[in-house]
Amino acid sequence: MVRTPAGMRRAAVAAVAAVSLAGLAACSGDDDSGSSVPGAGGAKDDLAASAPVAANLPAGSTMEKIKKRGRLVVGGSLDAPLLSQQNPASKKVEGLDADFGRLLAKYIIGKPEVKIVNSASETREALLSNGTVDVVFQTYSITPERAKQVAFAGPYYSSGLVIATKKGESGIKAPADLKGKTVIAGANTPAIPAIKKAAPGAKIVTFGSDPECVQALKQGRGQAYVQDEAVLLAGAKQDPSIQIQGKPFTSDPYGIGLKHGDAQMKTFVNDWLKQIQASGLWAKVWKNSIGTVVPGEAPQPPALGSAPGSE
Repeated sequence: MVRTPAGMRRAAVAAVAAVSLAGLAACSGDDDSGSSVPGAGGAKDDLAASAPVAANLPAGSTMEKIKKRGRLVVGGSLDAPLLSQQNPASKKVEGLDADFGRLLAKYIIGKPEVKIVNSASETREALLSNGTVDVVFQTYSITPERAKQVAFAGPYYSSGLVIATKKGESGIKAPADLKGKTVIAGANTPAIPAIKKAAPGAKIVTFGSDPECVQALKQGRGQAYVQDEAVLLAGAKQDPSIQIQGKPFTSDPYGIGLKHGDAQMKTFVNDWLKQIQASGLWAKVWKNSIGTVVPGEAPQPPALGSAPGSE
């Protein structure tokens, strides 16, 4: 999910979406089954054309293996507006995370060849550890707990948790108002401990994906839904029956998930982030995705290594 450091505009991006993954963990990174789709396209061609390419890849490194394969396998989403959403007409995957994935592929391979494997918040760590995916771009909030299982490059973006209710709700305006209420949260997301801390008396019910959580809210199965602002702003814009209450009450940095223990790959990806930030490509990706909804200039990206768990 996405967050905003001091001075950053709140991003209107969308959904740490999760899908049913029956049998996905068994898929190899080179399997072109229906559980994955090619990620080519969607990132604007001019971005990829001007994107940097690494000069040398260390022999035997993860990066060299990816280049030999000819494509980067990304754990991500297909239904996250402004972040990583498959265009039903073109079948291309578009958005902030999708674009960054293609630019990283260009840096490693020399061309933006990406395969996106649908992943869920409960399965990302497993997909990285068993080698099904090379990286995860999926509004993956960096936490010290997660960093025990995966490595995080970045953070590359920031957001925070907000409260959503059905439109017209007047009794919930702040986190303290959640006390005694039934609150919806995504399974295995930072929203769960945040709710417990802000409103210890709240009853938490969880669902596996953002669309399921929104549907549960609309059905009255909870009085509020706590989720990343990036996820909720785009959803609320598309669905006027959903209303966001107040401003973010946490700060959540997004990281690029990598296999735990691969320090060489982490350094490599952070070097790539430095280059696209300095060149202005980072800002162009923002303008082509979040910036189509949030007015103004692109914010400053968060400092690399600034989030606990990303050091």
